[in-house]
Amino acid sequence: MNLDQVDLGSLYRVTEVDVPKGAPQIKGQLEDIGFLPGEQVTVLRKGLLGKGPYMVRVGASTFALRQSEARMILVESLRHV
Repeated sequence: MNLDQVDLGSLYRVTEVDVPKGAPQIKGQLEDIGFLPGEQVTVLRKGLLGKGPYMVRVGASTFALRQSEARMILVESLRHV
């Protein structure tokens, strides 16, 4: 599932950062701020009507992501692992 589909406050693990083929720099930017496979991530808050921006905690850092960026981050729930 994508990060924009997760439940607020639940713990997930990043499995992949999947960006459009014409935009490899976006993958690098997301990985630079900590969205790496295996990292734990939690969505703390969603913007108006459940759309972005999203307040996301990855590792010990908190970031705001656009909905389009959150869709590029694939995660799995840690409840089922």
